[in-house]
Amino acid sequence: MNQNLIQSIKDHAVPLKTVNDYDVLLTEVTEQTLVLLGESSHGTSEYYKERTKISKKLITEKGFTFLAVEGDWPACHKVNRYIKGYDKESTNARDVLKSFNRWPTWMWANEEMVELIEWLKQYNLTQPAEMKVGFYGIDIYSLWESMDEIISYLEKANSPLIEAAKQAFSCFEPFNRKPEKYGISASFYSEGCHDEVIKLLSEISLTKTQIKDKEENSLSLEINTLITANAENYYRTMVIDDNQSWNIRDQHMVQVINKIREFQGANAKGIVWEHNTHVGDARATDMLSEGIVNVGQLLREQKGNEKVLIVGFGTHRGTVTAAEQWGVDTKSMITPPAQEGSWEDAMHKAGPFDKILLFNQGNRALFNQTIGHRAIGVVYNPQYEQYGNYVPSVMSERYDAFIYINNTKALQPLEFEEVFL
Repeated sequence: MNQNLIQSIKDHAVPLKTVNDYDVLLTEVTEQTLVLLGESSHGTSEYYKERTKISKKLITEKGFTFLAVEGDWPACHKVNRYIKGYDKESTNARDVLKSFNRWPTWMWANEEMVELIEWLKQYNLTQPAEMKVGFYGIDIYSLWESMDEIISYLEKANSPLIEAAKQAFSCFEPFNRKPEKYGISASFYSEGCHDEVIKLLSEISLTKTQIKDKEENSLSLEINTLITANAENYYRTMVIDDNQSWNIRDQHMVQVINKIREFQGANAKGIVWEHNTHVGDARATDMLSEGIVNVGQLLREQKGNEKVLIVGFGTHRGTVTAAEQWGVDTKSMITPPAQEGSWEDAMHKAGPFDKILLFNQGNRALFNQTIGHRAIGVVYNPQYEQYGNYVPSVMSERYDAFIYINNTKALQPLEFEEVFL
């Protein structure tokens, strides 16, 4: 291990003991209108809790107006309706979070999210309509759910486009809501629905101003239509080109973030919760050589580095909620001690305690070597992690700050029946 790196961490990192220790991060938020908060797994309790602390401070002290997460728009929209008071029937966050019923449900249907959602609802009760904080999903996977939502909105609005929408979406019926079946058919047999979707997207875009904007219906219609077009492209591409499908997904997420900002207007300021692999600038990793882009890179390129603050997260050891294979039951797994010579190993050797490290003009050069940085997905096999779970990264270019939690615990999923797709 490079002793100079360990000493540099000791010199520049700040211990994290109370929520007020995050003030060193908030002092960095000046011109930024987007703060991206990462995670090195989708199943670590502390990442959700610490991002909640930071998000509350950004909302109350810096005027941030929305939270965008790596989740499906339709389920997140139900949360948004709950916290903004549009939903007059739901009585608690736990029930609303059960809208996330498609695997991997635990990413958002978890105990750690309950407190944040209830806090957002209570906070919004004190705010005028134009200042209520929104909660939105920016991912691409909800193809069929988004088509359902479009039909529902058009029917409620008595839109003349309802028959055209039903006709366009009937193209997807033979695939029984199975994305892999659609992808294979569209890619190898040219039996896709691309033309139908693009035509409908154009028609809805031309007439969206006629949709009443009460309770954000026009925004939801626009995003669900965008999801339908981009998800069709994603699933069609996924079976033949993993890298290109990744790019389609991250480009979509940036599109949705920009649509939310446009909808909210000049005062829009967003907090984004996603995995480190999405928020940490891809140009500072081996993703660059693979031709892969991500949300952090694209937003920095679009807005400028001074408008975007990126925060990475990591841990040395503990437990994590994940699954051994895609679509199977989740369980709590051991997160083994970080690999010797990795970034997390260096953070641990600089002191086995929680800390935050800010990268700035004065110290970026101290952290510009390439080093392995752990990444855990929804599918995880701890015994094999040294073979593929460490991403070569230049940390001071990938992030503007890094939050290290020495020991972490597994996320607590809500208990309810989930749908495996």
